[in-house]
Amino acid sequence: MSTIIPGDGSTAAVRDKRIAYNRFLLLVAGFGGLLYGVDVGIIGGALPYLEATSGLNAGQLSIIVAAVLLGSVISTLFAGLLADWMGRKPLMTLSGITFVISIPIIALAHGYGPLFFGRLLQGISGGLIGVVVPLYLAECLSASNRGKGTGIFQWLLTLGIVAAALIGIYYSYRVEEVIKVADAATVFAFKDQAWRRIFWVSLPPGVLFVIGTFLVAESPRWLFRRGKKQAALTALLRSRTAEQANVELAEMEETAIATKTRTVAGAKVKDSLLRRKYVIPFVLACVILFCNTATGVNSIIGYNTNILLQSGLSDLQAHWGYVLFTIVNFLMTIGGLVLVDRKGRKFLLIVGTAGVIISLGTVGFLFRQSEKLNVEFREVFQSMVTPGQTLALRFDPAEASKLLAEKSEAASAISSSRAALTVIYSYGDFTAATNVARSDDPVAPPINITRESCVPNNKLEAFFKNPFADVNAARTAPLKIDRALISAVPAAHRGWLVAISLYVFMAFYALGPGVCVWLALSELMPTRIRSNGMSIALVINQVVSTTLAAIFLPVVSKYGYSTMFFLFAGFTVIYFITAAFFLPETKGKTLEEIEEHFEGAKARHA
Repeated sequence: MSTIIPGDGSTAAVRDKRIAYNRFLLLVAGFGGLLYGVDVGIIGGALPYLEATSGLNAGQLSIIVAAVLLGSVISTLFAGLLADWMGRKPLMTLSGITFVISIPIIALAHGYGPLFFGRLLQGISGGLIGVVVPLYLAECLSASNRGKGTGIFQWLLTLGIVAAALIGIYYSYRVEEVIKVADAATVFAFKDQAWRRIFWVSLPPGVLFVIGTFLVAESPRWLFRRGKKQAALTALLRSRTAEQANVELAEMEETAIATKTRTVAGAKVKDSLLRRKYVIPFVLACVILFCNTATGVNSIIGYNTNILLQSGLSDLQAHWGYVLFTIVNFLMTIGGLVLVDRKGRKFLLIVGTAGVIISLGTVGFLFRQSEKLNVEFREVFQSMVTPGQTLALRFDPAEASKLLAEKSEAASAISSSRAALTVIYSYGDFTAATNVARSDDPVAPPINITRESCVPNNKLEAFFKNPFADVNAARTAPLKIDRALISAVPAAHRGWLVAISLYVFMAFYALGPGVCVWLALSELMPTRIRSNGMSIALVINQVVSTTLAAIFLPVVSKYGYSTMFFLFAGFTVIYFITAAFFLPETKGKTLEEIEEHFEGAKARHA
């Protein structure tokens, strides 16, 4: 039996202390959400300057962006096991320390390797935070505060993305000022410092989160499962009255006894995992999580500034566009949290996915209108390849005019003062793409195609880039220009149409999938398979997210932005059909009622 504490400890001092501790728990959770949001959003503001100064090609930059998602996959696989083994509190501390360590590794990096490793650590931290903080809150907060805690975590996650965007816009203004008064070399040096400082600024929230984790108690439910009943009661008393603590401790004991009785009786063995109440919700969960990420939300957040730049906006306009994008996400998340218990998960998912389909299709159409004017210059660029199998070119208005003159009829709609160039090339079996070069960017670095920018340095890197390629043959293969596309940079008003369409996308995503998916899935999964089933579904989610981020720039370079946005819209159609016709409404239903729904009428009456 548990230890009974008499009295409710409701003196003013004790009550105030309890209230303060509950608020502190929410604050620590908020910092966890803030870090998760920074993990997702920080690359958006830093990427244009990293792209301009790092010397990395499009494929390498894609991997740098995707490394966070890859790290999340790794940590998601083991987060549940680690939380059970070492405890919720130590794992939160570890996740915060991992984030803190990642910042100097990235900010001081020179070269692809350190950047990749630092971003991988950021992803590992984000994956751990995304699992352990909501788990910790669910086990530590009282029933009256649990919804508030989850809401604050989600809300401050979007605030983290907004904060990352504001940091980016600040440095965009700084870069704009330097461009007006300095030469190209000074501008290059300042851009190199800008992306490093953007990462440095994200360090303080990580430090505060780590400090906060040292000051909170361990999860009482984890302590109880470890046989530490008195410690569990002490942890409960920090946030509850004595009566509430005693009731919850008694419930833990009853649940433990019931579980032990069922195990002894062999109920778990008889309850086959192949029953439809397990299989159908598991498959449904995997489809929903796959499609939730396949809307392209992470890629659109990570590449938002680049997308807006290519749509026709200036550097400063693109950064402001990204700030507005994150603010829409932040505000509409509040709307989703208000409506989810009133309108239901299914309704908001249907409305949200419908809006996402329309907005993604609109963005794809707008890009298609400009991309259909692309002119191919493959033969021209192949003739520029040097005997050393390299190619270097500064794409300024004069060079653009010279190139466009060679195909004057086809290129008549393209102005040399607002032209964009992308070159796709290969050495043997390895293919790469240059970053998009704009002739109206006076400080853009020249296009510089070398074997080192395409062929991996070792067999391990070669395996992840192309497992079927011959890296030794690629080291001596000639340079082949696969495509060299020159296109018109759209007018600024078209860029703002793209931006508005992306705001509509973010509004509907935040209102529906952004808020509802995790609530719906946690309610959807039967109790017996919830932890393992959600782990598998989350891994699928992270793998899809990583894959999309890794292929985004290469696909855009080869086929255009329109292709990616139409692809995202296609996956969202599957999402809409799943939500509309297969997903049951879980609002107001007990877990047993939901399990009965999937068991089917025949099984219920058997």
